[in-house]
This record gives sequence, structure tokens and C-alpha cells, in this order.
Amino acid sequence: MHPFKRLFQYSKNYQKDIGLGVLYSSINKVFDIMPEILIGIAIDTVVNKERSLLAKLGYNVAKEQLLILGVITALIFVFESLFEYLYSVKWRNLAQNLQHDLRLDVYSHIQNLDIAYFENKNTGNLLSILNDDINQIERFLNNGINSIIQVFLSSILIGIVFFILNPSIAVLSLLPIPFILFGAFYFQNKIGPKYYEVRENAGILNSNLNNNILGIATIKSFTTENYEFKKIEQLSSQYKKANYNAIKFSSAITPVIRMAVMFGFMIILVYGGYLTLDNQLNVAFYSILIFLSQRLLWPLTDLSEITDNYQRSLASINRVMDLLKIPTKRIDIGQELALRNIKGHIECKELKFSYTNHTILNNISIKINSGETVAFVGTTGSGKSTLLKLLMRFYEKNSGQILLDGKDISELNLSDLRRSIGYVSQDIFLVNGSIADNIAYGSFQASREEIIHAAKLAEAHTFISAFEEGYDKMVGERGQKLSGGQKQRIAIARAILKNPPILILDEATSAVDNETELAIQKSLEKLVIGRTTIIVAHRLSTVRHADKIFVFNNGEIIENGKHEALVEKNGMYASLWNIQMGEINLNLKLQNSIV
Repeated sequence: MHPFKRLFQYSKNYQKDIGLGVLYSSINKVFDIMPEILIGIAIDTVVNKERSLLAKLGYNVAKEQLLILGVITALIFVFESLFEYLYSVKWRNLAQNLQHDLRLDVYSHIQNLDIAYFENKNTGNLLSILNDDINQIERFLNNGINSIIQVFLSSILIGIVFFILNPSIAVLSLLPIPFILFGAFYFQNKIGPKYYEVRENAGILNSNLNNNILGIATIKSFTTENYEFKKIEQLSSQYKKANYNAIKFSSAITPVIRMAVMFGFMIILVYGGYLTLDNQLNVAFYSILIFLSQRLLWPLTDLSEITDNYQRSLASINRVMDLLKIPTKRIDIGQELALRNIKGHIECKELKFSYTNHTILNNISIKINSGETVAFVGTTGSGKSTLLKLLMRFYEKNSGQILLDGKDISELNLSDLRRSIGYVSQDIFLVNGSIADNIAYGSFQASREEIIHAAKLAEAHTFISAFEEGYDKMVGERGQKLSGGQKQRIAIARAILKNPPILILDEATSAVDNETELAIQKSLEKLVIGRTTIIVAHRLSTVRHADKIFVFNNGEIIENGKHEALVEKNGMYASLWNIQMGEINLNLKLQNSIV
């Protein structure tokens, strides 16, 4: 489907505005070409006086004819200006409204895409679509559509006038137009893929710039500024080269069109002059043809800029609409859940999940009773965090079942399911707001007292109170003004404030010191009462008191049970435990030797 047809279908709520915009642009163009006709009539009045065109209408006095022409001219300019104002307001407002709707729809669509989508796409490309591509569409709607309407309508209207005044001149003067249009569309088809390449290169460049700015501390610590500069320089050169290839074609359009315009103007000037000298053409008509030829042919030189803008817009529309076509997951359908009725009994039956032909989970079957605290442990990449993501339906399973209180979660209202889970990941997301804003994120109606209470349970109140601004301290972009441990405790306080029936802690204490970890564990002992809790941890000391521990290895559960039983079993868990205890004992010996 053609990109503009896709955009037109998207903008169905603005069909009336589009129609009015086309109408205003068309009426403006009608008034716009009339002054040239009046100039020819004025010349006829001055030259022929009582034998002029207006004299034939009953106005015999030449000065009276000029006054009439003056009044008509004034009215024409008033109406031309009025409709120029109307079409300008209509197209610009339409551009702003569509830009606003597109950006919100694309952002909303992105939020509903599966997590797997983001693992295959770079952030910069998405930002490029949200900003550059949508802004390009807005620029085209501002000026481009009106320019296309006026250029083509001008050709039609002036062509009609030419045929009325002198058909032979009309045919000859219009001969270049097919060649002009053919040339414009020929170059347009050549430019289209090149501008798509420009947009893709812009996305890659933006992605790397965004990634480097976020990782500036790492770049500085490894003194890789020159390396990163050269990488950005290379990507920028690729972007420049893509633009250069597009510019070569777009710049060639205007000279080609000018040659065709020159040929058409020459025909009117010479051939029309011969007919006038031979008294076969009225001098007024000759004047009108000369003036209107400027309006007919020279605006076609704008086709280069119009085509350039048009092709940039085609590439942007395709990128935006292609993104909107990607299937999303509806979060507002399915069986509804009442949070107060959720008991938190979770069961997985023969669960399988593969990603890019690589098996992540294979025949996972577990039961977690309501109110239990269970732990998932194992080596990196063994499938622990993947199971959590399946539980929250960030991914969809390949086969098997996940049941919540006996109900298949694939049949539940996704929004209700996620509201029932308090999730603290190892990758902490903080908004660029205050500490209080971040703790209350998702629980926006919480009072200050409730926020402070949650912070105390998460062992965050002490360090927050030490700040001069307290809970009103701004955390900065991605929480850069806080340490890793402080960010994790705020994330835990956020989950506590949510007060969900199910709590998931995915390496939630990985960035805190041993002392803080012990403090958080004490608060978690109170927090987990009455709710189902799943803890993923590499530090086995964090989960030794769990009701049940599941040991993952290569996507399978190879052991499960309580801490003591697993240690006695002398299997993989015991090996991991002995390794970690050996490291702890070694650290204690080193500390004692230093003391």
C-alpha cells in the first residue's frame, strides 16, 4: 500500500479537515492567478481604450475601466489573502494534531510490544521514529501537501485559460509539462530508497549517541573517549554518505526542470509574439499568456524541493506505519482479577520456552503454595529470570501452562495480572523526579506517611533523611545521583508500597553491601508474611531461609527442597554453597589479618 494511503487511512478522524484544507488551497490558487489576467486586461484598456474588452461589456470610458480593475484587484487580493490564511491555519493545525496523535499512538504501541522486541531493536532507532520521522511528516503536512495541490491546480487552471485564449499556443506551451513530471517522478523513484537508507542510518547514529551518553562514566573510567569518538565519526560518515547519495539525485531535478521550463516559455514568447504582430492574437491575450506562463512553468521548478520533501516523508511514513503494524499484546482483555481475592498459588506444568531456536526452559513443573517464599538459584543463563518474565507475561510460553490460583494466566486480564505482582529487578528504573515520586511510582495516590513507611521497611529511610531535601531530593536521569544500593532500596520500597499479593525479587539485593543486605532481609521477613514471594539470587545467604529452593541448570530444575536438605544432598546447590562460604571465610581471614 502506498505510504500516503496508509497515512490517509490513519487520519480518518481528520477527513473533514483534509477536505477543507484542499478546498482552501484550491480557492486561493484561483484568486492567485487572476492578477496576471487583470494585468493583460489593464494593458488592453490602456492600448485599445474604447475598443477594449471592458468596453464591450458597456464600460466605454478608459479611466472608468481602470477604476473597475482597481476595485476588482483589491477584492482579489483580499480573498486571496483570506484563503491563504485559512489554508495555512488548517494545514498547520492538521499537521500538529496528526503529529501529536502519531507520537502518542507510536509511544503507546511501543509500550505494548513484547519485551523480546526490544532485545532485537536499538533504542536510538525507536527514538528516531518517535522524533525525527514524526517531525518529518509534520513538516510535509505543514507545507508539502499545499505545495503539491497548488502546483498541479495551477497547471490545470492556467492550461484551461491558455486553451480559451489560443489553443495552438496552449498545446505548444504545455508540451514540456509531461517531461517535467516524468523527470520529477523518475528522480523521485530513485531517491525513495536512498532516503529510507538515510533514516536507517540516522537511527543507528542516534542509538549509539544515546548509549554513549548514558554510559559516559564507563567511557571515562576506561579512557575510551577517542575510541568512541572514532566510532561515532564512522557512523556519522555513513549517515553523511547516505545523505550525499540522496542529494546527488535531488539536486539534479531543478536543472532538468529549468531546461524544460525555458523551452515552454520560449514558445510562448516567440510564437505568441509572431501571432500578435500578425494581428492573429490580441495584445491583451499575449500579455496574459506571457504573465501566466510564469505562473504555469516556473513554479514547476519547486518540484525538486517538493519531491525531496515528499520522498523524505514517504520514508518516514513507512517507518512509522511499519512500527504500528507490529502485533501488540492487549492488556485490557481476558478474565478480570480482583486483587483482594488473589491467594497467590502458582503452578507451572511442563513449561517450555525457546528464543531464537535456543531452548531456555525445558519441561519446568513447579508448585508454589499461597504465602510461601521460594527461591530460584543457579548459574547465569540457567533460566531463572526467564521464568519470572513468563510469569509476568513479558514473554509468551511455547507450551505448557502457568496457573495462578488454578487459572491459566494466558486467559487472565494482563493488566490485572501485573498489578497483582510487585517486581523488583536487578536493572532498576527510576524516573527523573524526586525520591518520593519514585517510591510512589505506580501507587500515585499514596500519602507521604505511606511512602515513608515503605522506605523504612526497605531500610531506605535513614539515607533518605540524610539528604538536605529528604524525600524531595531529585534523583537525576536514571537515578544517577544515587548509588546502586540506594536505587535498589528505593525500588524495594516501591514494591512494598504497591502491597501486592505476589512479590518477585530478581537479584534485588545484588547492589547492596552485606550490612544493608542483612537489614533488608530482616524487613523482608515481615514483608513476605501473607504473600507469595519469589526470590532470584546468586547470593545463597539471601535465600537460605526460603520455604523451598529450586535449583536451575541449563533450563531445567535439577534439585529442589529446603536449604539444609539440599546441602546434605551434596549436589549442585551444595557445591555453590560451599564455594560461596569458602569465599566468605577467605574474606574474613583477610580482614582479620589486616586488622
